[in-house]
Amino acid sequence: MQADDNAASSPATVYYNSACPVCDAGIRRQRDRMGDCGVRFIDVHTEPDVADDLGIDLEALRERLHVRDASGAMQVGERAFTALLSQTPGRQHWATVAARLGWITGPLYKVAARLLYCWNRRRGHW
Repeated sequence: MQADDNAASSPATVYYNSACPVCDAGIRRQRDRMGDCGVRFIDVHTEPDVADDLGIDLEALRERLHVRDASGAMQVGERAFTALLSQTPGRQHWATVAARLGWITGPLYKVAARLLYCWNRRRGHW
């Protein structure tokens, strides 16, 4: 599968790791909120070859949320989360708040993502 097949026609493409139960639950809720707004979701656990297609280390994709935004730029971590919120009906205002608080949300996201990644590795989720 090519990661960029429909990226140009999609508002965003989300790369997430369903092997992490916390991440999977969050993405499931997010997909429900978004409905049919054209955002593509690619599970790097079931489609690990997408890492090669993107030129990104698979472990980096597993650890942090990645979103290719509508302009084609890859957003990672809290910026990916903000990009996703900006595409969520009724949640765009939260994207603005998250962007303005990046000085705190960035470091918090990095710590939380690293802890989740380590926990998942210890539990043998991948």
